[in-house]
Amino acid sequence: MTALWITLPVVLVAALLLRWLWPTWYWLTFGVTFAAVRVLIRYRSVMDACGLTVPPSRWRLALARVANRPVPEARSPRILWLRPTATGLVLRLKLRPGQDVFDFSASSDRLRHSFALHNVVSREIRSGVVELRMTGYDVLRRVRMPTVATAEGLRVPVALREDGEVHYRDYRHVPHALNVGATQSGKSVYQRTLVAGLAPQNVALVGIDCKNGVELAPLAARFTALADNPDAAAALLAALVGYMGRVYELIRAEQRISVSLPDAEITADIWDLPAHLRPVPVVLLVDEVAELALAASKAEEARRDQIVTHLVRLSQLGRAAGIYLEICGQRFGSELGKGITMLRAQLTGRTAHRVNDETSANMAFGDISPDAVLAAVQIDKDRPGTAVAGDSSGGWSRIRAPHTTLRQAVDTCNAQAHRTPSIPELEPFRPAVPVRVLIGKVQPKATTAGAF
Repeated sequence: MTALWITLPVVLVAALLLRWLWPTWYWLTFGVTFAAVRVLIRYRSVMDACGLTVPPSRWRLALARVANRPVPEARSPRILWLRPTATGLVLRLKLRPGQDVFDFSASSDRLRHSFALHNVVSREIRSGVVELRMTGYDVLRRVRMPTVATAEGLRVPVALREDGEVHYRDYRHVPHALNVGATQSGKSVYQRTLVAGLAPQNVALVGIDCKNGVELAPLAARFTALADNPDAAAALLAALVGYMGRVYELIRAEQRISVSLPDAEITADIWDLPAHLRPVPVVLLVDEVAELALAASKAEEARRDQIVTHLVRLSQLGRAAGIYLEICGQRFGSELGKGITMLRAQLTGRTAHRVNDETSANMAFGDISPDAVLAAVQIDKDRPGTAVAGDSSGGWSRIRAPHTTLRQAVDTCNAQAHRTPSIPELEPFRPAVPVRVLIGKVQPKATTAGAF
């Protein structure tokens, strides 16, 4: 008996320490059991309190009257299964007639408080089946990406979602994307994570960084082309449009549409071309789009119109040629001039880090989801890297990118420098690889390209 009284306080102290210092281990050892029992015990009362039950059917009422029995209770959604995960619980429910998935989305906060969990997100699996993904702790406080999250096929893991799942940037499904956010909101960290994820893949990286290249120039070893001022950006975009035209000529020449050719071999983009003929896909990263759209004179205005026209053309026609856009900026509204809203309409993926006003959030999500606008405005300034990600379908979620330092991104790009493809049209814009300056030592006179 004495051993029991000694063991219980020790276990309690260990559980409290785990919950404070290592919430993941606390969840795996203690939290998942307590939460599963709590959900199963409270399930019927919580569903009734949240208005997620349906009244008994007429035949049940009639049967109760005939049998002189009490009136049947309201029916809750049927539990199909409850599955624990490394970050929470997954509860799959079979809806009753008359229920809708929106009812569960609207009640997510009440479900979260009732089950004493950190977050509840609902999604429809198929007609009549809804899944509640419940997280037991704040997974975005200290982001740890799962080791199983690998980058392949232009699908890059860039952040962790609030439901514990990995958020991917998939260029094949979402070709073009917009990334907005205020200063010190985490846009640069998100961009570094993205570049580091793309570096090991067979892809050409093209960058435009009008801050004299301070963000992208350190990663130059992996970039096929890089422009660090608006004049160079205009010429680079014109060359990229010319390259797009050459790719379309190749696709047209290889279509060879005839009666005898199988339908599966007819292509209208680069991905169905034979591997030996397929051009390398290109990802264009624009670090600050406002610097390309601002103009203070007639000459700058003509250059600005040319840049915006090229960007719109690439966003409208580039997907089939394997050209994908990643546009970053602090604001992206109509005040940047004509053509900007046309460009924004082509950017399917939307990511908004912390913004300073609701108008900036509306520029990203105003035409998609009002709830996402509210979520973007409420991002805490003490959590850099936290963002709201959505797309044109209206779905959105909170994400947070892992803290990728510039040193880590540079080392990854240097290690993958041999994968940098050469495109003839972009060869004049090939960046010079920066040479590391050794403090206190004499710099070697002769260096090879790409050496550090």
